[in-house]
Amino acid sequence: MRLTWNQVLVWRTRRQFLDRPEGTTAERVVGRLCGVQAQVASAAEQAVAARRPAPGRGEAARALESRKLIKVWAMRGTLHLLTAEDAPSYLSLMAAARTWEKGSWQKTFATAEQVAALADATREALHGRTLTREELTSEIVRRTGDDSLAELLGSGWGAVLKPLAWLGLLCNGPNQGTKVTFTSPETWLDGWTGLPAPDEAARRAVPAYLGAYGPATMASFDQWLLRGGSRKAALKGWFASLTEDGVLTEVTVDGTPAYARTEDLDDLATAGPMPGVRLLPAFDQFVLGPGTKDEQVVPPGRRALISKAAGWISPVVVAGGRVAGVWELNDTVTVTLFPEAGEIPESELRAEADRLATGGGSPELVVRQA
Repeated sequence: MRLTWNQVLVWRTRRQFLDRPEGTTAERVVGRLCGVQAQVASAAEQAVAARRPAPGRGEAARALESRKLIKVWAMRGTLHLLTAEDAPSYLSLMAAARTWEKGSWQKTFATAEQVAALADATREALHGRTLTREELTSEIVRRTGDDSLAELLGSGWGAVLKPLAWLGLLCNGPNQGTKVTFTSPETWLDGWTGLPAPDEAARRAVPAYLGAYGPATMASFDQWLLRGGSRKAALKGWFASLTEDGVLTEVTVDGTPAYARTEDLDDLATAGPMPGVRLLPAFDQFVLGPGTKDEQVVPPGRRALISKAAGWISPVVVAGGRVAGVWELNDTVTVTLFPEAGEIPESELRAEADRLATGGGSPELVVRQA
């Protein structure tokens, strides 16, 4: 099947709920987007609000509190909100790469033997309990008798804790004031059955990804999942098996080979029309899903304005299914448009700016060209 990028991008905007359909809950958004990055909690809330008909506040936090969502280190080693049903599959694929067994990782962080000891101690320490980082560290040191682990566990980036999350042993619990807590998914979530085998997990995760960001290549999926760190034989096997079973179909998009879910082919062929202009928050899945290097989404030469120092991903203006600019909110909503994106109606930017107001009123809008 031959498709064009215009067809694909129209279809993606609707699949990612940028048309803001009725009934779009936080759980539904997180599920459809294959997780919402939550390094910055306010950005995760905005990502949900940007896709709901009315931009309510605190939807993601309430879904976390009710345990419909889980916060855990997942794709690319970053904190994500995931649905309780989907989390085991994504974590299984993260764990399958065994990144903590690589020599470079062990040299920088901890040995494989130390990770194994951490895993055993964490499984016991967090069963039915919620502990701060300091409390968890104390428990692990006590249970392992290894005082050297205290320094490793104290890292603000949580590098040594991430493999424990991918193994399904640890997730975030409710904060205690400004302190992060951790708990066990097994006792935190009703119905937790542990991680499926990677091949089984891929049968859920790969189609889910393509259902929001497809058609796409194996490499795009792997960059989204683990920055290209999956075992290549396993990756090829997942896509081949799903294609042989008719779940996926190979297509071309303006001559580029890619994979799509077979069930989406008719909708892709007839996609349209495009939703209006959208102001999406920092770290939004619209750009993280395909990746900031995807020049069909992020215009050539504009990546430096989107992907910035220290891993920051800028808030973006989306029009025509592509990034058309960036924006920031201080005392005003300041929008910087890319001239190559064409004319963007200021009335639509005004409407989007009004959705950002948290205290009522209409914030000042400043529009400029890059």
